[in-house]
Amino acid sequence: MRIVKLKQKNLNPFLEVISENTELWAPVRKYTDRHVFAQVEDVSQIDVDYTRTILPPRKIFLPPSFNMFTATEKEYKENFSHATKKILFGIHPCDIHGLLIMDQFFNYVFEDPYYTQARNNTLLLGHSCWPDEHCFCKSTRTHIIEEGYDLFFHRLSEDYLVWIGSSKGDDLIRLMPDCFEEKLSDEDIQFYIRLREQRNEAFQTEVNFTAMPDLMELKYNHPLWEKIGTACLACGSCTNVCPTCNCYNVMDHPQLKERGSLIHRDWDTCTLQSYSEVAGGENFREKRSDRLKLWYTHKIQAYISKYGKPGCVGCGRCIATCPVDINVKTVSQALDGKDVDAFWNRLNKGEIK
Repeated sequence: MRIVKLKQKNLNPFLEVISENTELWAPVRKYTDRHVFAQVEDVSQIDVDYTRTILPPRKIFLPPSFNMFTATEKEYKENFSHATKKILFGIHPCDIHGLLIMDQFFNYVFEDPYYTQARNNTLLLGHSCWPDEHCFCKSTRTHIIEEGYDLFFHRLSEDYLVWIGSSKGDDLIRLMPDCFEEKLSDEDIQFYIRLREQRNEAFQTEVNFTAMPDLMELKYNHPLWEKIGTACLACGSCTNVCPTCNCYNVMDHPQLKERGSLIHRDWDTCTLQSYSEVAGGENFREKRSDRLKLWYTHKIQAYISKYGKPGCVGCGRCIATCPVDINVKTVSQALDGKDVDAFWNRLNKGEIK
């Protein structure tokens, strides 16, 4: 792995050159204080001063709704139009970890070609970040990244230290070699070390993930789940913003004139009542508490046993999104025996009517 230096003023010219024949996706500001990953035509739209996007980057690889294939009486024709060549710039370490988990999931037993083809056609250009009060990626050990990217940009005062993580990333550097310096000064190195230490100390939220698998098992039938289920709106927001959620539904859209059907793949979520319904109207998880328990079992227990890491990357999106404070932080703290200051807990205490 090689590290080079880039002047900040040369970043936008570099992005313009490498994206001449490729879609460039990057964080852009939406509304006053929110950001989204969007396709960028003008690099001046890019805003790297963000903490998290509304939706995670998985939307770029598996859109919320897309056509998988067209079926007729005689054949079916696959549709990979979403898997265009892309460069994704500005992705943070926790979101790269989320994609690494998705890589494992969608190749665990059978390969999902709709994900893997889009993933293989996308170059990842990571960017450093600074935690806010919702970030707990230090607890999940996803606050730093050592793999899964082609280039990674660590911002200093006026420069970037750029980690080259793949041969494809090295090819990008070679498109503008004069903009990159091979030699790093001791001052650059010391500044980076101090900045990394300061960032580690800046985390305000901590979750005890070491204890979570056992606590999930020990408290699987705990009254806590009924308390949380009482407040849950079953809106699906937490799963829509989660970087590692992967549930989907397949819908048949008949095209009568063409004597065929479009087979759509749509995001779905196990926290919705309709998700567990089967033929005849039976629902094995009709209660919100049961659906929440399933989701948290996946996130902080089952993923660890299968993939060696939790299904949570500490991005804080569920904290920032849930209107009734049901999120990985509050649920984990409650499982750990803490009296949580959260809407759902105050509601069950009768403090809110």
